[in-house]
Amino acid sequence: MFWPMLAIALGFLGIAVLGVLAIKVFLEVQRFGRQVAHTTEQINRAAGELETAAVGLARTGETLR
Repeated sequence: MFWPMLAIALGFLGIAVLGVLAIKVFLEVQRFGRQVAHTTEQINRAAGELETAAVGLARTGETLR
């Protein structure tokens, strides 16, 4: 009777460990998603600033030589 109970306990422990790891992965994926969104906003802002600067440069007719 000892071995079946030990197998059940170890099986439950294994499932519990997998659950904890799944929660950790889920939280890290959320954090990564927020970081990607923030970086995307920064890139879009920089692209807008670059476009504004290019329009200003085109209006003056200057070149970058």
